[in-house]
This record gives sequence, structure tokens and C-alpha cells, in this order.
Amino acid sequence: MKPILQNLADMTTHRDHVRLEVSVLSTLQKLSSVNDVRALEIFNDAGVPSLRPRTWLANGKFVSTRSQASTDPRREPLAHYPALNDCIANHCDSAMASLRRGSYTLWLPVWMQDKVATCLEITRSRPFSAHSLDVVKGIFQVYKNYQSLLEYSERDALTGLLNRKTFDEQFSQLNAPQLPGDSGLTPLCSTLPDEDESEPLQQWLALVDIDNFKQINDRFGHLFGDEVLILIANLLRKSFRSEDQIFRFGGEEFVVLLRSATLPTARKVLERFRGAVQDHTFPQVGHITVSIGFVGADKGAPVEVLGLADQALYYAKEHGRNQVHYYDDLVAQGLLQAKVAHDDVELF
Repeated sequence: MKPILQNLADMTTHRDHVRLEVSVLSTLQKLSSVNDVRALEIFNDAGVPSLRPRTWLANGKFVSTRSQASTDPRREPLAHYPALNDCIANHCDSAMASLRRGSYTLWLPVWMQDKVATCLEITRSRPFSAHSLDVVKGIFQVYKNYQSLLEYSERDALTGLLNRKTFDEQFSQLNAPQLPGDSGLTPLCSTLPDEDESEPLQQWLALVDIDNFKQINDRFGHLFGDEVLILIANLLRKSFRSEDQIFRFGGEEFVVLLRSATLPTARKVLERFRGAVQDHTFPQVGHITVSIGFVGADKGAPVEVLGLADQALYYAKEHGRNQVHYYDDLVAQGLLQAKVAHDDVELF
């Protein structure tokens, strides 16, 4: 019991979901008769409920993938696992089955706001006794509770988007090398089939600002201002993929980390979002617009990239608002001056 308690203590030291996931799988792996453990991602693949391994054991070590779920060659229809499929359909907290002789599998879905995106899978060489189930579910409950705390700490209370505090960590993952077993990231081919495959894939940072937001608060009051922020957050979620990261930086400013897309795709997606905001009718307020500045996310540290995107955003604000501007275009056209770096001091 002492190693298990130590593992539980170690689990609560982690501050990000991937390390927490690896930690709980490592803890479960040490239990008696456990042969294999995996974390499964549950998602819809073109309307078909599906799953794929997100963290698993390979050559005695845990590996994870950050690839797009819908293009992962390891994905399978959820229907291939009838017990788990029925469990999720009926909102149950666990499912068990013997998929082959001498192998017994337990699935533990992680329910978050009436949805399942993650499921732990534990396979033993012996059937699960009442005692072993109690131990496994106790560990799982600690993991789930701590994951909920992490999720809460990462979110903006008003919009539910990621908050400023989590930005640096997510930014560092944007350009991180792929992990073993990662099949790579893909562009927005499902929503933009005319993607130019000759263009290189990049990561992008976009800074979004609501035009004349102070006037909205002054004229209609902060309650309607808050409603505008919530509705903008909903439009952001609809406009970008699940693997893209969206943050509220405070006030009326939002940041989007757009993963693995070409420059034409980045332009189209950001223009599409700008148009969606322009066409949307906001209760009481009517129509509003947003200005957007974006830049490649490989331009340096987070503060540097944010600074470049902010210059493009400022240009949009100063030249009519309701526009999308790419920093490199503005520099190439002589409309902005590139930054000059002097050691640790950056001058604009």
C-alpha cells in the first residue's frame, strides 16, 4: 500500500493534464495482475463515435500523442467495444469485459459536464475482485478530482475559455517536437478542402480584439457586455478545431493558437471568424466587429510573438477596424517596421 500512496502523492504534484495522465496510468500499472493500461480519447469522427489511444505503454515507457484524432491511424469506431459503448450511451461510471481468454478489461470514463472525452482502460490477467475494483476506483477518483481542479484553474470564469495563466505552457507545446508514436498534425482539410498542399504547415498566433467594446459597456451596461464576451467565445469555439487553443486574455482580448495550418488556411479561418462576428446579431447590442492581427508562432518567445501580433492588431484598429492583418505582410509592404533586438532588450 505504501508505494500506491506515494504514487498518489506524486500524482498531485503535476500541473498539466498530460503528466497527470501518465502519472495515474503509472500508478495503476503497479497494481497486482495489471498487464496493460491506456488512456483513450473519445471523439466523433465524421459523426461516428470513435476512440483512439492517447497515452499508452511502448517498450516499457509511456508515450503520448498530440496528433489530430480524426486522422490518427489507430482510431477505431467505439462500436468495436460494445461494453464501453453501452456504458457511455447509458452514462454509467464503468464497464467491464473479457476481450480474449485470460484477459479482463475495465474502462473508466471521465465524465466532464455530461460529456466524455477521456477514458482509462485497465487490463488484468485475472478477473477484477471487489477489493481490486475498490482500489482502482479509489485511485481513479483521486485522478478525476485533481483533473477537475486543474481544468478549473485553467479556465476563465466568465467564458470558459483557457485563461492567460495557461498560455505560456500551451505555447511551448505548439512548437514542441512530436512524441514517439505521434502521427503528426494535419491542416483544416475537413473544413477547407481547397487547402494548397504546396504551402508549408506552420503554427500561428492570432490576437483578437472586440472593436469599441468600451462603448458597448458604457451604452448597454456590463451585463450585456459580459453577454457579448460569452457569445464571442462561443463563436470562437465554432470557428476553430478542437486541437486549436483559444484563450481569453482579459477584457475584450482573445488569443488563438492555430495548429499546423498553411498561411492561406490561417487567413481563411480568421477571415471566416471575422465575418461570422460581423454577421451575428447580439441581443440588445445588435452588430459588432472584431479586429485581428496574426503572425507565425515560431518568431520567438511568447512575449515576442504576442508583441508582433499586437502590432498587426494595432494597425487594423488604426485603419478602420473589422480587419485581419498578417504581420509579415505589413512589414513587406513597408507599413510596419520589423523589430530590432539588442541582446535582451527589444525595440519597436
